[in-house]
Amino acid sequence: MVEPRQSSLGENELDLLKMLWEHGPGTVREINAWSRRQGRRWAYTTVLTMLQRLEAKGFVSSDKSGMAHVFRPMVTRDKLLRQRLKDLANELCGGIATPLMLALVEQQRFTPAEINQFRQLLDQLEGKRKKE
Repeated sequence: MVEPRQSSLGENELDLLKMLWEHGPGTVREINAWSRRQGRRWAYTTVLTMLQRLEAKGFVSSDKSGMAHVFRPMVTRDKLLRQRLKDLANELCGGIATPLMLALVEQQRFTPAEINQFRQLLDQLEGKRKKE
């Protein structure tokens, strides 16, 4: 996956990207059908324009070898999430992630399995620090 050239996404562009993550690559017609099932009533040309904008920003690519262009995501959900959280930490917390993490954790209820995942991750991070 490549690094997007621009990190800003409009709400509708993000919705299209989510559809591509969920369904995989698709043509404008397929993506428009997915959006209609979610209650969106976009014109074919609107979907095409938004996909072209996403491509220009580096979030999707298109295969133009066939009759219909097939669009696919060029950034994973995890990569975008990490970038957005990093941007948020920079914007609100001077680049320090701790206040952001504490706010996220304190406002949620986690299952025992999720808490176990957190413990494992913290143990891994602590193990890496000891090796340094």
